[in-house]
Amino acid sequence: MPENEFGYTRWGMDWVRLAEPLRSTRPEPLLPRARSIARNSGVRTVIEGRSVRATIQRGGQASVTHLEVAAPGPAAVAAVAGLVPDPALLGDDAHAALRAAGIDPAPVLAATDCSCSARRERCVHLLALCYEVARQVDAEPALALRLGGLLDPAGAAPDAPDAAPRRWIPLDAMDAAGWFDTPR
Repeated sequence: MPENEFGYTRWGMDWVRLAEPLRSTRPEPLLPRARSIARNSGVRTVIEGRSVRATIQRGGQASVTHLEVAAPGPAAVAAVAGLVPDPALLGDDAHAALRAAGIDPAPVLAATDCSCSARRERCVHLLALCYEVARQVDAEPALALRLGGLLDPAGAAPDAPDAAPRRWIPLDAMDAAGWFDTPR
C-alpha cells in the first residue's frame, strides 16, 4: 500500500500540490475536510479534454465545481510525443525525463469555478476535486498528460492544443432539443 493516500506517484503529487502548494506560509484549515470528502467518494467527476467538472456531495449539500487546465504550447506537445513513446507505461522515470527536457508536466489552472457560497478562491470543493483528480492520476498517469493537453484521449498528440473545451450549451441547441418548448 502506498504511503500517501493522494499523490503517491509524481504525476498525482503534481495535482496534490495544487491543493497543498509548497509556497504556503500558513496551514490551510480546509485541507482535512477536502481530503475526507475525496476519500469518502464525495466527488463525482466528468473529464472532457482539459476540463474537469465535478458534483461534490457533502452532507446534505451538493456543489458543482469546474476547473480547466491551461493549454500547453505546440513545442511542449511535440516534445512529449518524442519523449513518451507509450503513454500507457508512464512511471516516475518518464516524469523525471520530461522535467529534465525542460517540460513541466504539472498542471497549471487556467480557470476554476464553484457553485458554493464560499467567498474564497480556493473553496473546500475545489480542494476536494484536486485530491480526487490526484487519485485518478495515480491510478492512470496518462490522464495527467491528457488533462494537460499533451495527449488526446486515444494517446496521440492533439492537432489543435490551443482549442478551448466547450463549457456551455448554446441556446439554439437547447431550443432544438425541445427544452424550451414548454408553455411560459
